[in-house]
Amino acid sequence: MPQLKTFPGLQGADFMHPWDVQATASLKKVPGFDKLVAKVMEYSFERVYYLQNTADNVRVTPKMFPKLHRYLEWGCKILDIDEPPELYVTLDPAYNAYTYGHTKPFMVLTSALLDVLDEREKLFVIAHELGHIKCEHVLYTLVAENLAVLLEAVGRVTLGLGSLIGAGLALPLLDWYRKAELSADRAGLLAVQDPQVALSVFMKLAGGAESLLADMDPSEFLAQIRAYEDRDVSTLDRAYKLLITVLRTHPFPIMRAKHLDLWVSEGGYAKLTGLDDQTMAAEPAPDPEPS
Repeated sequence: MPQLKTFPGLQGADFMHPWDVQATASLKKVPGFDKLVAKVMEYSFERVYYLQNTADNVRVTPKMFPKLHRYLEWGCKILDIDEPPELYVTLDPAYNAYTYGHTKPFMVLTSALLDVLDEREKLFVIAHELGHIKCEHVLYTLVAENLAVLLEAVGRVTLGLGSLIGAGLALPLLDWYRKAELSADRAGLLAVQDPQVALSVFMKLAGGAESLLADMDPSEFLAQIRAYEDRDVSTLDRAYKLLITVLRTHPFPIMRAKHLDLWVSEGGYAKLTGLDDQTMAAEPAPDPEPS
């Protein structure tokens, strides 16, 4: 069975998407952002959500969902994360996974998402969430998830300036949120070390009806990406793309696939990992283990 390569000394900056780096720098310059970050720490949102999570969801341990626990340990070993975060499964019909908390992050996977993923795809998703921790996204995620409450609090102590701060912050924050996902996708690929696994996850996120999974075709999905990119023929089309994207927290799955494929095809993935160049059209390898 093939062995997965580990990356001792890996830093988040080693694989962060350039758009993520740029969006993070821009976000720090937004007036009032430092006040919102301070309020996050003051209000202890992290503790409230942690208690709610432990009361409502099932924690993954060596004896509870042991395969998921093994994937968590593998992801931490590959990405050089010393202390594995707590991982939970929640009963939810939506395809979703998220990481929450700054001083003590925890990760949550929904039951619906787990139902449609195979074993290697589960490792990809877990490592994606670990990527958010590795890239230190979680503090800003706390701000994004609690923006309305934070703006109200800031408004009370700034004589109503909270609404003005919000007007200038919401869109940059959502822009950062989307671009942070591109870095986390790279962490997922570093863990599974097979672009085909990543592409399969994106296909399922886009249209993975369980009864149709066997009929999904990766080459057709990549063709769909090209068709979407071709719709930049007019200023109006570009404006429509902006409008349908600007309020989303996550990029469209086809765009996530495109950016990850570019990292592979342009050599960034191979340069970091020392692994042979691959493409998302490659045949999937057998289930591996970390060396």
